[in-house]
Amino acid sequence: MNYYSLNHKAPNSTFKNAVIKGLAPDKGLYFPESITPLPEDFFKNIDDLSYSQIAFEAIKQFVSPEIPEDILKTIVEETLSFDFPVVKLNDNISTLELFHGPTMAFKDVGARFMARCLGYFNRNNDKEVTVLVATSGDTGGAVANGFLGVKGVNVVILYPSGKVSDIQEKQLTTLGQNITALEVDGVFDDCQAMVKTAFLDDALTSKMQLTSANSINVARWLPQLFYFMFAYKQLHKKYDNIVFSVPSGNFGNVCAGMMAQQLGLPVKHFVASNNLNNVVTRYLQSQLYEPKPSIQTISNAMDVGAPSNFIRIQEIYKNKFETLKDNVSSYSFTDEATKEALLEIYNDYNYVADPHGAVGYLGCKAYLQDNPDAHCVFLETAHPTKFLDVVEEVIKEEQPLPKQIQSVMGKEKTSIKITTYEELKAFLLS
Repeated sequence: MNYYSLNHKAPNSTFKNAVIKGLAPDKGLYFPESITPLPEDFFKNIDDLSYSQIAFEAIKQFVSPEIPEDILKTIVEETLSFDFPVVKLNDNISTLELFHGPTMAFKDVGARFMARCLGYFNRNNDKEVTVLVATSGDTGGAVANGFLGVKGVNVVILYPSGKVSDIQEKQLTTLGQNITALEVDGVFDDCQAMVKTAFLDDALTSKMQLTSANSINVARWLPQLFYFMFAYKQLHKKYDNIVFSVPSGNFGNVCAGMMAQQLGLPVKHFVASNNLNNVVTRYLQSQLYEPKPSIQTISNAMDVGAPSNFIRIQEIYKNKFETLKDNVSSYSFTDEATKEALLEIYNDYNYVADPHGAVGYLGCKAYLQDNPDAHCVFLETAHPTKFLDVVEEVIKEEQPLPKQIQSVMGKEKTSIKITTYEELKAFLLS
């Protein structure tokens, strides 16, 4: 499989090169040259397939022939070493739990898959690769854990000071080894802008090999399509009209769901659920795409003012606004509404959600008002104890810490504070 730049001003690329480079030379995101739907029997017989078999069949066209099938099967099995349960709340709403991995966030799958692909590509290479990544919360911890100790790979994570939860910060600042955390005086958009600037800085890229582990990287983004197939396997015998409500920040996750749809997954609609960072909600109302500085909210992993992956969504639907609107709805919710949803989910269903999942739940409710025959699945993207201050304040009940969280709580934070791109550049060159 080859990949092309969505800016259309760079040569086409192999999967290996797209993974290692992250961005195309013309600043564009990579996108696969073709998408071949899976055989119809694949979905008819999905109950007979394990999660690893589903994932292997779904992803292999995007990485072949550069990763041999036997190696790819091992990568997939190692990536999917935990469960993805669907929990029913009522006849119209379920949640897909994506927090059973090592850092208790949905990004564990993409980070683990990409780390193993990069490790394979770097197996006979003495030249080190630096993974440079910006995080609004969960990406940093997932990438740090996924790449910890990978041969020939150094990881540098930029995160906005004071704008991630305490547990999220612990997960990306306490591992040591080949992981370095840079604490940026600013917001996520500042971190992401620094990363993008670094990739385009010849003074840097001529001296070191940089790649990104944000969802702009095809190896981080594409494996997220697995989730939607796993949920479909669990629900398709019970419900005919399955809709996914995806808490959306950088829009990589909902975009991956749309890729699953392109592969033939029988899902006709998605809900992109936003907090007050609602550039896509506004776009679907006005056809005007106007990125704005991000706003800090209690669902911090979605605090993105300029979602990188939206251009991929437009590409999937051939840049046709009406086709896009037929396939996705979007709603925006305040922190106050999110807190009310957390309490409602707890009181009505005895289920503890996190703030991002609560936004997804609100998206379900909004969509179901006009589509009462649908069964809406919201993605619970992180374990609620990663946001203890918000969750416990709302539901008024102390939450036990899972072992994955306990393991980092007593560790000492180590970070380097920076303010400007020049400071980042100086650090990388040093």
